[in-house]
Amino acid sequence: MLYPVPAVMVSCKRPRERSNIITVAWAGTVCSDPAMVSISVRPQRYSHDIIEETGEFVINLVTEKLTRSCDWCGVRSGREYDKFREMKLTEYVSEFMDTPAIAESPVNIYCKVVKTDHLGSHDMFIGKVIGVTVDDSFMDDKGKFALEKCGLITYSHGEYYTLGKKLGKFGYSVRKSAVKSANKKNSESKSKKEPKNGQNKKKISEKRKVKQRKGHV
Repeated sequence: MLYPVPAVMVSCKRPRERSNIITVAWAGTVCSDPAMVSISVRPQRYSHDIIEETGEFVINLVTEKLTRSCDWCGVRSGREYDKFREMKLTEYVSEFMDTPAIAESPVNIYCKVVKTDHLGSHDMFIGKVIGVTVDDSFMDDKGKFALEKCGLITYSHGEYYTLGKKLGKFGYSVRKSAVKSANKKNSESKSKKEPKNGQNKKKISEKRKVKQRKGHV
């Protein structure tokens, strides 16, 4: 029930064999320093043995335009089809590894397997990120990559969705609370300095009396 999740296309390749693509929904970040990710693949899948033997794979993020290819690569086997050719996708070989990325994907994450956990229905490949390539068209003038403009999709209970509207940014709840708290303190401070009614004057007067009594004691 941990939905939605990212649907990604993972490319892999044995030496002297054609490249393959597997669609994976069980993928995620497991560490930030060093940068590491995980994908979980059923042992019966054609790509499983390729990744296990070569120790590398590329995670390719999926856009709305790539949704059909993403789905097709998830239901067809690389044993029978050349997925790059069938889906008219372009192989992109970077400086990081021989395994090609999908050029049509806006973000390609190159990973070296550092650990494999045999968990049951799936084996989890934990990969150390050794490089990332991105589509330059999504770079802004300040050199920041506009991931939110890529049109990425998500997967939920067997269905694909585009991402929804922005609701906030990391830490926005704390910043709003901090502003409210500061405003509240300023308001309280102002009310103490400038009593607006007789009740406030009475409280201040009573506090003064207490201080006087303590002083007298």
